[in-house]
Amino acid sequence: MRTHYPPLEPFATGLLPVDSLHTLYYEESGNPNGKPVLFLHGGPGSGCDPKHRQFFDPSTYRIILFDQRGAGRSTPHACLENNTTWHLTSDIEKLREYLKIEKWVVFGGSWGSTLSLTYAIQYPARVFALIVRGIFLCRPQEIQWFYQHGASLLYPDIWETFLNPIPENERGDMVNAYYKQLTSADEKIRQKAAYAWSAWEGATLRLMFDPQMFSSFTGEFHADALARIECHYFVNNSFYPSDNWILENVDKIRDIPTTIIHGRYDVICPLENAWALHRALPQAEFHIIPDAGHSANEAGILHHLIEATDRYKV
Repeated sequence: MRTHYPPLEPFATGLLPVDSLHTLYYEESGNPNGKPVLFLHGGPGSGCDPKHRQFFDPSTYRIILFDQRGAGRSTPHACLENNTTWHLTSDIEKLREYLKIEKWVVFGGSWGSTLSLTYAIQYPARVFALIVRGIFLCRPQEIQWFYQHGASLLYPDIWETFLNPIPENERGDMVNAYYKQLTSADEKIRQKAAYAWSAWEGATLRLMFDPQMFSSFTGEFHADALARIECHYFVNNSFYPSDNWILENVDKIRDIPTTIIHGRYDVICPLENAWALHRALPQAEFHIIPDAGHSANEAGILHHLIEATDRYKV
């Protein structure tokens, strides 16, 4: 089984102002003259981690990571203003132009898959190849599944803790109820809601519970951005003009070499999401991992991700 490349440090880091409010943290590692590859993190609001550099062969790839608006080391932290899907895809183009990159491989999982597909649909001439994992198409049915009714049936014990901050009379619309608390003027209400929102996601990420990953998801700094930004996107249909925008526009990326990887027991983003994308892009390479959930670090998912990055590096 393939696994991560060894840890490495960036050869360059920087801050890129993208408007009068937001400044993005970005970094480059690997081979400065190598094939450019862009890593798009999840959430929205999760931010990048040093381990994200390790999906790529550093001898052949110029590895580019950045923290999306409000996430990680980008500023202002957890900011919802001027923070939409279309701002993020515009930011990717600004970063590409700033780094003087003609085309790049685009790699993303979960929300990163959403953003990868959306960017490629808008800028297909700028994408060598797509590697997408844990497919999230941002359709209302997917939000309903994870935040209202569906995943709750598989994790009733953990779901109960997700319900706890929300008054019983507001539980018919959990996303909007959480949004009210996550945008409250009361910091204690925001913190409690952010922890509960992030704990629900952190507890369901893998086929087998990972306490270290759970701890990273529920740390106050991370949870604040993840919960606020995710909820902000989800109450706004992720700012798409229609419920099925990605699949409606998938013809625009039909000629881009694409690999789709998804865990069969992914509770956060059910396999049907990846199946729908596979049916819309039948020419794409497609892998269902039989013993995995949502996390990129589960063995079968990681194996196929590394195989894909190695295949597209030449």
